[in-house]
Amino acid sequence: MPHFGLMDENALGPEEGPLQRARLHIRCGRRRLRQGKISLGIITLSDAVVSALQWYVASPERRKKLSIQGHDFLNDDAMIYNILRRSGKLDDSLDYDDFNTLVETALKQEMPDYDYVGLLNSIESVMTQLGVMPFDENSLPPEDPSTV
Repeated sequence: MPHFGLMDENALGPEEGPLQRARLHIRCGRRRLRQGKISLGIITLSDAVVSALQWYVASPERRKKLSIQGHDFLNDDAMIYNILRRSGKLDDSLDYDDFNTLVETALKQEMPDYDYVGLLNSIESVMTQLGVMPFDENSLPPEDPSTV
């Protein structure tokens, strides 16, 4: 994964760790897509989204502004996504169920002909709505090109 060796997620803590991981994976996911490693790029961006969702609910201040119901499980990324939509923090720019289906496909096969532009725009919209983006890529540790 793109963050191996670039950060100590545990040392950064429950908020800063997932935020840093999300940003590293956004950067690497974009690079992989540009390089034609479409399936790997989609999988990397999926990790970025999940990390961003975890970061968002890790903050007690942000969490108390959410419409969390008694049966909601905050360790489930799809549930977190639904809570954020229900709470008005995210719009419908990304269909999370369709995205998960796409990720499952990417895990099983290479997708060299997949047009990722719309997906990338949707993911970037989600990241902007959550407050993960924009960010200065120069503030991140330098990329390790050996991460595939």
